[in-house]
Amino acid sequence: MISASDLNPAELAALLHFHAEAGVEWLLEDEAVDRFAEFEAMKAARRAAAPAAQPQPERQAQPDRGTPPRPAAAQQPAAAAPALRPQPAIPDGEAVQQARFAAESARSLAELRTALEAFNGCNLKHSVRSTIFASGDPASGIMVIGPAPSADDEREGIAFAGRQGQLLDKMLAAIGLQRSAILLTQIIPWRPPGNRMPSAAETEICRPFIERQIALAEPRAILLLGNYTARFFFGENDTIHGLRGRWKEIAVAEQVIPAIASLHPQDLLTAPINKRLAWSDLLAFQARLRDLSLLTN
Repeated sequence: MISASDLNPAELAALLHFHAEAGVEWLLEDEAVDRFAEFEAMKAARRAAAPAAQPQPERQAQPDRGTPPRPAAAQQPAAAAPALRPQPAIPDGEAVQQARFAAESARSLAELRTALEAFNGCNLKHSVRSTIFASGDPASGIMVIGPAPSADDEREGIAFAGRQGQLLDKMLAAIGLQRSAILLTQIIPWRPPGNRMPSAAETEICRPFIERQIALAEPRAILLLGNYTARFFFGENDTIHGLRGRWKEIAVAEQVIPAIASLHPQDLLTAPINKRLAWSDLLAFQARLRDLSLLTN
Protein backbone atom coordinates (compact mmCIF):
# COMPACT_ATOMS: atom_id res chain seq x y z
CA MET A 1 0.00 0.00 0.00
CA ILE A 2 1.40 3.41 -0.99
CA SER A 3 1.66 5.95 1.81
CA ALA A 4 1.31 9.69 1.32
CA SER A 5 4.88 10.04 2.56
CA ASP A 6 6.03 8.03 -0.48
CA LEU A 7 4.66 10.62 -2.92
CA ASN A 8 6.41 13.75 -4.07
CA PRO A 9 4.50 17.08 -3.88
CA ALA A 10 3.39 16.92 -7.53
CA GLU A 11 2.09 13.35 -7.19
CA LEU A 12 0.30 14.19 -3.94
CA ALA A 13 -1.32 17.28 -5.48
CA ALA A 14 -2.47 15.18 -8.46
CA LEU A 15 -3.98 12.58 -6.10
CA LEU A 16 -5.83 15.23 -4.09
CA HIS A 17 -7.12 16.83 -7.28
CA PHE A 18 -8.38 13.41 -8.42
CA HIS A 19 -10.34 13.04 -5.18
CA ALA A 20 -11.74 16.56 -5.56
CA GLU A 21 -12.85 15.81 -9.12
CA ALA A 22 -14.60 12.71 -7.80
CA GLY A 23 -16.58 14.85 -5.37
CA VAL A 24 -14.68 14.00 -2.17
CA GLU A 25 -14.72 16.98 0.18
CA TRP A 26 -13.65 15.58 3.56
CA LEU A 27 -11.09 12.79 3.83
CA LEU A 28 -10.79 12.41 7.60
CA GLU A 29 -12.31 13.83 10.73
CA ASP A 30 -10.06 15.55 13.21
CA GLU A 31 -10.71 12.79 15.76
CA ALA A 32 -11.38 9.11 15.26
CA VAL A 33 -15.03 8.16 15.57
CA ASP A 34 -15.99 4.82 17.10
CA ARG A 35 -19.11 3.88 15.12
CA PHE A 36 -19.58 0.71 17.16
CA ALA A 37 -19.74 2.78 20.35
CA GLU A 38 -22.21 5.18 18.70
CA PHE A 39 -24.41 2.26 17.72
CA GLU A 40 -24.31 0.78 21.23
CA ALA A 41 -25.13 4.18 22.73
CA MET A 42 -28.08 4.52 20.36
CA LYS A 43 -29.40 1.10 21.39
CA ALA A 44 -28.95 1.96 25.06
CA ALA A 45 -30.89 5.21 24.57
CA ARG A 46 -33.73 3.33 22.91
CA ARG A 47 -33.86 0.81 25.74
CA ALA A 48 -33.96 3.64 28.27
CA ALA A 49 -36.83 5.27 26.41
CA ALA A 50 -38.88 2.07 26.43
CA PRO A 51 -40.85 1.05 29.55
CA ALA A 52 -38.53 -0.31 32.21
CA ALA A 53 -40.53 -3.50 32.48
CA GLN A 54 -43.56 -4.90 30.79
CA PRO A 55 -46.46 -5.47 33.19
CA GLN A 56 -46.81 -9.10 34.19
CA PRO A 57 -50.27 -10.68 34.08
CA GLU A 58 -51.73 -11.10 37.53
CA ARG A 59 -51.77 -14.63 38.82
CA GLN A 60 -55.36 -15.66 39.51
CA ALA A 61 -55.90 -16.72 43.11
CA GLN A 62 -57.27 -20.19 43.65
CA PRO A 63 -60.95 -19.89 44.61
CA ASP A 64 -62.39 -21.53 47.67
CA ARG A 65 -63.83 -24.95 46.98
CA GLY A 66 -67.26 -23.69 47.85
CA THR A 67 -66.99 -20.72 45.51
CA PRO A 68 -67.22 -21.42 41.82
CA PRO A 69 -64.61 -19.63 39.67
CA ARG A 70 -65.72 -16.59 37.71
CA PRO A 71 -66.28 -17.08 33.99
CA ALA A 72 -63.27 -16.11 31.89
CA ALA A 73 -65.26 -13.37 30.18
CA ALA A 74 -65.85 -11.65 33.53
CA GLN A 75 -62.16 -11.42 34.42
CA GLN A 76 -60.65 -7.97 33.82
CA PRO A 77 -57.05 -8.12 32.52
CA ALA A 78 -54.56 -5.56 33.79
CA ALA A 79 -54.21 -2.60 31.44
CA ALA A 80 -50.93 -2.66 29.51
CA ALA A 81 -48.80 0.47 29.59
CA PRO A 82 -48.53 2.08 26.16
CA ALA A 83 -45.12 1.31 24.62
CA LEU A 84 -43.08 4.13 23.11
CA ARG A 85 -42.78 3.61 19.39
CA PRO A 86 -40.30 5.22 17.02
CA GLN A 87 -41.78 8.04 14.99
CA PRO A 88 -43.00 6.73 11.64
CA ALA A 89 -41.09 7.89 8.59
CA ILE A 90 -42.80 10.58 6.53
CA PRO A 91 -42.81 10.04 2.76
CA ASP A 92 -40.28 12.34 1.10
CA GLY A 93 -42.87 14.23 -0.96
CA GLU A 94 -45.03 14.89 2.07
CA ALA A 95 -41.98 15.93 4.11
CA VAL A 96 -41.01 18.48 1.46
CA GLN A 97 -44.52 19.95 1.55
CA GLN A 98 -44.41 20.15 5.34
CA ALA A 99 -41.00 21.83 5.20
CA ARG A 100 -42.27 24.42 2.73
CA PHE A 101 -45.28 25.20 4.86
CA ALA A 102 -43.18 25.51 8.03
CA ALA A 103 -40.57 27.70 6.35
CA GLU A 104 -42.99 30.00 4.54
CA SER A 105 -45.03 30.49 7.71
CA ALA A 106 -42.04 32.07 9.47
CA ARG A 107 -41.98 35.85 9.37
CA SER A 108 -38.58 36.30 11.02
CA LEU A 109 -35.36 34.36 11.48
CA ALA A 110 -36.35 33.72 15.10
CA GLU A 111 -39.63 32.18 13.99
CA LEU A 112 -37.83 30.17 11.32
CA ARG A 113 -35.43 28.77 13.90
CA THR A 114 -38.36 27.71 16.08
CA ALA A 115 -40.05 26.07 13.09
CA LEU A 116 -36.86 24.23 12.13
CA GLU A 117 -36.29 22.92 15.65
CA ALA A 118 -39.89 21.64 15.74
CA PHE A 119 -39.70 20.03 12.30
CA ASN A 120 -39.36 16.22 12.34
CA GLY A 121 -39.74 15.39 8.66
CA CYS A 122 -36.04 14.77 7.93
CA ASN A 123 -34.45 11.54 9.11
CA LEU A 124 -31.14 13.33 9.73
CA LYS A 125 -32.62 15.06 12.77
CA HIS A 126 -33.23 11.78 14.62
CA SER A 127 -29.52 10.91 14.90
CA VAL A 128 -28.05 14.25 16.08
CA ARG A 129 -27.89 16.29 19.25
CA SER A 130 -27.96 19.79 17.70
CA THR A 131 -29.86 21.73 15.09
CA ILE A 132 -27.46 24.20 13.48
CA PHE A 133 -29.03 27.52 12.53
CA ALA A 134 -27.76 30.84 11.17
CA SER A 135 -25.69 33.02 13.49
CA GLY A 136 -24.26 36.50 13.27
CA ASP A 137 -25.73 39.76 11.98
CA PRO A 138 -28.60 39.34 9.49
CA ALA A 139 -28.63 43.10 8.85
CA SER A 140 -25.09 43.08 7.47
CA GLY A 141 -26.12 42.28 3.91
CA ILE A 142 -23.32 39.69 3.81
CA MET A 143 -23.99 35.95 3.96
CA VAL A 144 -21.58 33.00 4.04
CA ILE A 145 -23.10 29.56 3.45
CA GLY A 146 -21.53 26.14 3.94
CA PRO A 147 -22.80 22.61 3.24
CA ALA A 148 -23.60 20.68 6.43
CA PRO A 149 -22.44 20.53 10.06
CA SER A 150 -19.29 18.69 11.06
CA ALA A 151 -18.79 16.70 14.26
CA ASP A 152 -17.33 19.84 15.89
CA ASP A 153 -20.35 21.89 14.79
CA GLU A 154 -22.71 19.35 16.32
CA ARG A 155 -20.81 19.29 19.62
CA GLU A 156 -20.66 23.08 19.92
CA GLY A 157 -24.05 23.84 18.35
CA ILE A 158 -22.73 26.42 15.85
CA ALA A 159 -21.71 26.42 12.21
CA PHE A 160 -18.01 26.23 11.40
CA ALA A 161 -16.62 25.17 14.77
CA GLY A 162 -13.31 23.46 15.50
CA ARG A 163 -10.23 23.77 13.28
CA GLN A 164 -12.18 24.60 10.14
CA GLY A 165 -13.98 27.36 12.00
CA GLN A 166 -10.70 28.80 13.23
CA LEU A 167 -9.39 28.82 9.67
CA LEU A 168 -12.58 30.47 8.41
CA ASP A 169 -12.22 33.20 11.04
CA LYS A 170 -8.70 33.89 9.73
CA MET A 171 -9.93 33.94 6.14
CA LEU A 172 -12.65 36.44 7.00
CA ALA A 173 -10.30 38.59 9.05
CA ALA A 174 -7.90 38.77 6.09
CA ILE A 175 -10.52 40.70 4.11
CA GLY A 176 -11.76 42.81 7.01
CA LEU A 177 -14.71 40.69 8.20
CA GLN A 178 -15.66 39.08 11.48
CA ARG A 179 -17.94 36.13 12.12
CA SER A 180 -20.22 38.19 14.36
CA ALA A 181 -20.61 40.90 11.71
CA ILE A 182 -21.98 38.65 8.92
CA LEU A 183 -24.66 35.98 8.69
CA LEU A 184 -23.10 32.51 8.75
CA THR A 185 -25.20 29.43 8.01
CA GLN A 186 -25.35 26.02 6.32
CA ILE A 187 -27.67 24.33 3.84
CA ILE A 188 -28.26 21.22 5.95
CA PRO A 189 -29.03 21.95 9.63
CA TRP A 190 -28.27 18.42 10.90
CA ARG A 191 -25.00 16.48 10.57
CA PRO A 192 -25.32 13.45 8.28
CA PRO A 193 -23.99 10.26 9.94
CA GLY A 194 -20.28 9.86 9.34
CA ASN A 195 -20.22 13.24 7.57
CA ARG A 196 -21.56 11.57 4.43
CA MET A 197 -23.08 13.67 1.67
CA PRO A 198 -26.81 14.38 2.12
CA SER A 199 -29.06 12.36 -0.15
CA ALA A 200 -31.17 13.99 -2.85
CA ALA A 201 -34.31 13.53 -0.72
CA GLU A 202 -32.65 15.04 2.37
CA THR A 203 -31.45 17.98 0.28
CA GLU A 204 -34.93 18.75 -1.03
CA ILE A 205 -36.46 18.49 2.45
CA CYS A 206 -33.94 21.01 3.80
CA ARG A 207 -34.11 23.34 0.78
CA PRO A 208 -37.14 25.41 1.94
CA PHE A 209 -35.41 26.30 5.21
CA ILE A 210 -32.16 27.63 3.70
CA GLU A 211 -34.06 29.49 0.99
CA ARG A 212 -36.28 31.08 3.64
CA GLN A 213 -33.21 32.12 5.62
CA ILE A 214 -31.93 33.95 2.55
CA ALA A 215 -35.34 35.51 1.82
CA LEU A 216 -35.65 36.83 5.39
CA ALA A 217 -32.05 38.06 5.69
CA GLU A 218 -32.05 39.71 2.23
CA PRO A 219 -28.27 39.56 1.72
CA ARG A 220 -26.70 41.65 -1.03
CA ALA A 221 -23.75 39.30 -1.59
CA ILE A 222 -23.18 35.63 -0.76
CA LEU A 223 -20.02 33.55 -0.38
CA LEU A 224 -20.61 29.83 -0.99
CA LEU A 225 -18.15 27.40 0.54
CA GLY A 226 -17.55 23.89 -0.78
CA ASN A 227 -18.46 21.64 -3.67
CA TYR A 228 -21.93 20.66 -2.39
CA THR A 229 -22.91 24.26 -1.67
CA ALA A 230 -21.84 25.54 -5.08
CA ARG A 231 -23.71 22.74 -6.86
CA PHE A 232 -26.81 23.32 -4.74
CA PHE A 233 -27.12 27.00 -5.65
CA PHE A 234 -25.64 27.04 -9.15
CA GLY A 235 -27.46 23.92 -10.33
CA GLU A 236 -24.32 22.53 -11.97
CA ASN A 237 -22.45 19.25 -11.56
CA ASP A 238 -18.90 20.54 -11.90
CA THR A 239 -16.45 20.32 -9.00
CA ILE A 240 -15.58 23.27 -6.81
CA HIS A 241 -12.42 23.80 -8.89
CA GLY A 242 -14.62 24.45 -11.90
CA LEU A 243 -17.27 26.47 -10.06
CA ARG A 244 -15.13 28.69 -7.84
CA GLY A 245 -14.00 32.22 -8.50
CA ARG A 246 -16.85 33.25 -10.84
CA TRP A 247 -19.67 35.57 -9.87
CA LYS A 248 -23.14 34.27 -10.64
CA GLU A 249 -26.64 35.37 -9.76
CA ILE A 250 -28.90 33.12 -7.73
CA ALA A 251 -32.64 33.62 -7.47
CA VAL A 252 -34.37 33.06 -4.13
CA ALA A 253 -38.02 34.03 -3.70
CA GLU A 254 -38.21 37.41 -5.43
CA GLN A 255 -34.55 38.25 -4.91
CA VAL A 256 -31.62 37.93 -7.32
CA ILE A 257 -28.36 37.92 -5.39
CA PRO A 258 -24.74 37.87 -6.62
CA ALA A 259 -22.81 34.88 -5.27
CA ILE A 260 -19.30 33.54 -5.61
CA ALA A 261 -18.08 30.06 -4.64
CA SER A 262 -14.79 29.09 -3.05
CA LEU A 263 -13.17 26.13 -1.36
CA HIS A 264 -14.41 24.99 2.03
CA PRO A 265 -11.98 25.49 4.95
CA GLN A 266 -11.80 21.71 5.33
CA ASP A 267 -10.55 21.52 1.73
CA LEU A 268 -7.73 23.87 2.68
CA LEU A 269 -6.83 21.90 5.80
CA THR A 270 -6.64 18.76 3.66
CA ALA A 271 -4.74 20.39 0.77
CA PRO A 272 -3.05 23.63 1.90
CA ILE A 273 -1.72 24.13 -1.63
CA ASN A 274 -5.22 25.35 -2.56
CA LYS A 275 -5.05 28.31 -0.19
CA ARG A 276 -3.84 30.51 -3.04
CA LEU A 277 -7.06 29.76 -4.93
CA ALA A 278 -9.19 30.57 -1.89
CA TRP A 279 -7.28 33.81 -1.37
CA SER A 280 -8.05 34.87 -4.94
CA ASP A 281 -11.76 34.18 -4.32
CA LEU A 282 -11.71 36.12 -1.06
CA LEU A 283 -10.18 39.14 -2.78
CA ALA A 284 -12.93 39.02 -5.41
CA PHE A 285 -15.54 38.82 -2.62
CA GLN A 286 -13.91 41.75 -0.81
CA ALA A 287 -13.93 43.87 -3.98
CA ARG A 288 -17.64 43.22 -4.56
CA LEU A 289 -18.46 44.10 -0.94
CA ARG A 290 -16.65 47.41 -1.39
CA ASP A 291 -18.54 48.11 -4.62
CA LEU A 292 -21.77 47.52 -2.72
CA SER A 293 -20.59 49.75 0.16
CA LEU A 294 -20.85 46.77 2.52
CA LEU A 295 -17.17 47.01 3.41
CA THR A 296 -15.37 50.31 3.84
CA ASN A 297 -11.91 49.36 5.10
